[in-house]
Amino acid sequence: MTPAQFLTTTPLGTRVVVRSKIEGGFTDALGYLRGRSDVDCTVETRRGLTTVALDDVVAAKEVPPPPPRRRPLATT
Repeated sequence: MTPAQFLTTTPLGTRVVVRSKIEGGFTDALGYLRGRSDVDCTVETRRGLTTVALDDVVAAKEVPPPPPRRRPLATT
């Protein structure tokens, strides 16, 4: 299965990481798969919605939920 096929068959709401080509290298989008079409997918990251062209995707996989936030350190 290609990375693009994975993204078009994975249920929306799944937490994923998507690596795609950009000018000068690669970039990753880590977040929840929120939408897709025949040509792109949308990932909701901590910085907002990111749309990635499926033709630019070089890797994609499901990732586990984020770890729980740590409690702040106590100050004395």
